Amino acid sequence: MIDWLLGRRTEEILVDLDLEQTSDSLHAYSIPVGVEVRPGDEIVMHGAPASIPFGERRTMQVRATLRRGGWFDRALVHIAGFFTFAELFNVGFEDIELPQEAA
Repeated sequence: MIDWLLGRRTEEILVDLDLEQTSDSLHAYSIPVGVEVRPGDEIVMHGAPASIPFGERRTMQVRATLRRGGWFDRALVHIAGFFTFAELFNVGFEDIELPQEAA
């Protein structure tokens, strides 16, 4: 009921998964197939490995559930983003007089 009021809905999608743990690279990329992820959306992958052994690279396609964020979720993301961005400007510069060394 709450999800309906907030405009949330779920979809089953496919995700291209690229995992690598080698001496050259350590990454995990997940790219949704055919859908656009918007602010407030959440993706839960099913059947994706939690880790792979060192020296391996795996690419696969896994099933996932996309939970579309409603109007409230999008508003929260935008508000949080504004305050996070504003923290970048919270830098102060003060004149500090250094003690004069005795000559």
